[in-house]
Amino acid sequence: MSEISFINPLSNEGKEIIRAYGDLNQLNKEDESLIEEVTRTPNQKISDDTIIPKSYKDFALKRIQWAIEKKNNKNYVQNEYEYLINDELYKYDVVTFHVLCQAIAIQFNLGSRETRLFIESQATLIHERLAKLTPSLREELIDEILDEIKVDGTIKWMSLKDVISSKKLKLSDLLIENGNIILQQDEFLDNYESEFIDRSPERMYNILVGDSVKELILSRLIMQKTEEYLERIKNMSTRVEIHPTILELSEELKEFIPTEISKYNQYYEGSGGIYGSVQAGKLNPDAFPPCIQNTVNGVSSGGRNDAIVLLLTSFASYARLYPMIFASDETIKVSDLDPDLTITENEILPLIFDAADNCTPPLFEDQPQEKINIISKLGFGMHEKVDINHEGETKWYTPMSCEKIKLHLPQLCKPDKSCKGINNPLSCYGRKKFQLDKKAKD
Repeated sequence: MSEISFINPLSNEGKEIIRAYGDLNQLNKEDESLIEEVTRTPNQKISDDTIIPKSYKDFALKRIQWAIEKKNNKNYVQNEYEYLINDELYKYDVVTFHVLCQAIAIQFNLGSRETRLFIESQATLIHERLAKLTPSLREELIDEILDEIKVDGTIKWMSLKDVISSKKLKLSDLLIENGNIILQQDEFLDNYESEFIDRSPERMYNILVGDSVKELILSRLIMQKTEEYLERIKNMSTRVEIHPTILELSEELKEFIPTEISKYNQYYEGSGGIYGSVQAGKLNPDAFPPCIQNTVNGVSSGGRNDAIVLLLTSFASYARLYPMIFASDETIKVSDLDPDLTITENEILPLIFDAADNCTPPLFEDQPQEKINIISKLGFGMHEKVDINHEGETKWYTPMSCEKIKLHLPQLCKPDKSCKGINNPLSCYGRKKFQLDKKAKD
């Protein structure tokens, strides 16, 4: 039977593994047992030696790399990460989970893209690991884990309010008695057996509750507990000394995660560019002025709406399609520069939506109507999608001036030397990009 801690590393079993682990100084040390178990994992593809994690730290980085590839790489190869589903590695997996929790908690905000990537990847692993078990074994393991997660023998429906609000689970999918969710068969029979006269109560339990609902609730509860665990670590980190190896890993993750994600960003260009006046072309994030960099990285509640809808939407669209807008007297529409709207849909909007997702809390979770406002600011009316038939219903807004940013979004305006003598972030981008392109050619 698969170990409980392989599904829930925060279980009592998982805590015992951590207590027995020992010295964190060993995280960087090559582990022959790990290498051997990975190489003999069924269906594991090893096209080259770099695929094999050789230490706990390497295992941690590979797990983050897997999460990024799984989410972004269209050519993702599952067999290269098959060892993550190998339950013989459960002790390595538990230690890696807890080490990553510590490194991520001290380095990133709880609502950051990096933290959410890690939490969401845990849910993905849960589903993939459970899928490899036989139905009876899966059901037994889920019930056992749910029993351990229960508080005072129950699971309150309010503990799932986040997943219900996300519409991934409906209240109508749940059986609720006195505020408690009925999940186990014995609970169902105790409460409802007498209600079924000509039908099998056991069969009705399978129809009304079902393993898929239980599995979804299980994964969401573990995600929630992971987030709570990260918050506890972050709070404790201000009072206790962090182990140097964890600090080292946290610093590495700070560089590693953005670098890996950037491989799959369609809207950024690499080095180089066109020498001379700034022309339309792939966005270069290295040339973004501080206010735009701060917006892309995520804005806290309070300034999210203006930062995403007014500042970033206009900046990203003009920087990508028509950076010379302030030197022109022409009245331009998006379709004049992007006739089939491919750039708008595949480059500009993904950048804006990613930044919205990086906000704390994510902008569209509680204000989904802002997607319509973004479309409106691009000139396509009050609609949910860009459509050439709606273009002109609203105006394509030009970027905010530095003066307005200082007035309305002062928390984002952190001028550096590139801002000197500049009165608009688009002008700052143009000058900075020109300098970077020139430097790349020299």
